[in-house]
Amino acid sequence: MSVINGKEFINRIDRLNTEIWFDGQKVQGKISEHPAFKGIIQSKAALYELQHNPNLKDEMTFPLPETGERIGLSYLQPKTKEDLKKRRKMIEHWARATYGLMGRSPDYMNTAVMSFAASSSMLKDRDKCFPENIVSLYRMARENDLSFTHTFVTPQVNRSQSYFERSDEPIAAKVIDRNEDGIVIKGARLLATQGGLTDEVLVFSAPRFFMDQNEAYAFSIPSDTKGLKFICRDTFVGGESHFDHPLSSRFEEMDTIIVFDEVLVPWNRVFFYDNVDAATDFITKSAFDHFALHQVVTRQIVKTEFIMGLAELLVETINVGEYQHIQEKMSEVIIGLETMKALLEKAENDATVDKWGFMRPSVVPLQVASNLFSKVYPRFCEIIQLIGASGMVTLPTEKSFQSAIRADLDMYIQGANKSAEDRVKIFRLAWDLTMSPFGTRQIQYERYFFGDPIRLSSRLYHSYPKEEHLQMINQFLNLKD
Repeated sequence: MSVINGKEFINRIDRLNTEIWFDGQKVQGKISEHPAFKGIIQSKAALYELQHNPNLKDEMTFPLPETGERIGLSYLQPKTKEDLKKRRKMIEHWARATYGLMGRSPDYMNTAVMSFAASSSMLKDRDKCFPENIVSLYRMARENDLSFTHTFVTPQVNRSQSYFERSDEPIAAKVIDRNEDGIVIKGARLLATQGGLTDEVLVFSAPRFFMDQNEAYAFSIPSDTKGLKFICRDTFVGGESHFDHPLSSRFEEMDTIIVFDEVLVPWNRVFFYDNVDAATDFITKSAFDHFALHQVVTRQIVKTEFIMGLAELLVETINVGEYQHIQEKMSEVIIGLETMKALLEKAENDATVDKWGFMRPSVVPLQVASNLFSKVYPRFCEIIQLIGASGMVTLPTEKSFQSAIRADLDMYIQGANKSAEDRVKIFRLAWDLTMSPFGTRQIQYERYFFGDPIRLSSRLYHSYPKEEHLQMINQFLNLKD
């Protein structure tokens, strides 16, 4: 099929017989017409349309060497630094279309599938590993422009490092049977963003202190696989009005719990199973971190640019730019933005070819950027709140401007250089980004996007090459080894 368009994406999702539960009821009818999902599906469809924009043909797609058929550039396995830059340009186009607010835009999971395929050889000749299935999925995904969600978080029954599940029935999803047809999974996984709204579900194990062999697996299956159900949280869509809810009406990504009720995963869909070492190595040593972080940091830069623009518009609207504390706050955003951009550029400049011939961006600058953003993004949202002050609270609705009180609104809530209606549009955007349920979910999402920020900091410390700096001090002090 090569690259699909928006209509094809919507039709394909509507044809799925996916079991989705929302507010205690099983979703019936077309998924794309459900109020909780309609906005995000339409926004995602618009992203697929970009692949058919003739002006972006070479920046969104590339020809398959084998056939010449054009496929999404998010599936490009980079061999050169120029390829890396092409990937970044593609990511920027999709990020700018969503202002960096869609954490699971198609390029994120396409990148994950691409990176797994690029590292599949590390599973070769290892026990209970099927690297050829990863390559097969990658080829099927790129040629059919499949959409994915993924899950790797286990239920938070007990987060103690020494916890080892001993319940009679599985809580965390486990392999409970292996037969001639495949492996059978029972239990649950958490935090599948856009769960039920994609063609496929990619499931893999995140390494941890104690890992049950029955939880050491990876596979991908269709979202409507028998026995698979998606349980939604409450929706953060405030309403369909783009005036009242400019962001949640468009970009609210549903998060779900995935329940596996004795789900059969065919052998040709299994990447590995019953292998703790493979599960650990495949996440920590594959190209996943390098390429996934490259996509994430690129998106977060675009998101920071959006925040920068909104913050400055607030400053101008209420004419507070003369205050030094405002200038200081705006400088914080500028420093964060330029630091993220510099780290991304360094990651590309320091990229190296791995043992399988793929150009990996340097992971350390990307890890630094990821650690940084989890801390500065909540601060950026606080800055928006502090600039807007009480103006973030007293916000009339769209219908108010269509009522008999319009004259009062025009008089009393106008801005320094904006009409009352435009001022409210600006402030409702700031509210939706930082104070609405949608906005507070965005804050928590960015805090934990790549995992617990404390563990990420610890991982950075342990992996960072410190020896050269340590040796410099030893030599200065003339210390003996």
